[in-house]
Amino acid sequence: MLRLLAFTLLMTAVPASAADELPKGRITGIGGIFFKAKDPKALAAWYRDVLGLKLEDWGGAALVPDAPGHPPALIWSTFPADTQYFDPSRSDHMINYAVDDLDVFLKRIEAKGVKVLKRDDSDPSGRFAWIVDPEGNKLELWQPLAK
Repeated sequence: MLRLLAFTLLMTAVPASAADELPKGRITGIGGIFFKAKDPKALAAWYRDVLGLKLEDWGGAALVPDAPGHPPALIWSTFPADTQYFDPSRSDHMINYAVDDLDVFLKRIEAKGVKVLKRDDSDPSGRFAWIVDPEGNKLELWQPLAK
């Protein structure tokens, strides 16, 4: 239910003109996602080689919000400490990655040995799939509905 509400809000993001009327001194977005890894270089290489993130010289990836097919907003949401939504991961976070074509993406990563935990092609906000990275972090993959 929380996911549906969050993505419904995403589809009705505040227009730029309304955002300009908000007072100064506010959060305007997510500037980065940072998390610890047992082997940062190996995990970054997996995200590059398997998921296709283009790593920059400094070791991370720049996911630009004006890329073709990028969702119009980034969702920030908390979950109860006892949620099972992140299972089987034991991590206290889960990152949702937007993809342009879920079928093509899953076919490519399955060929590299990634097991898809679950799929949901019936959600009103788009199509979803869940996988786990080599360090046990559950990832949510989302193909937004075409406008």
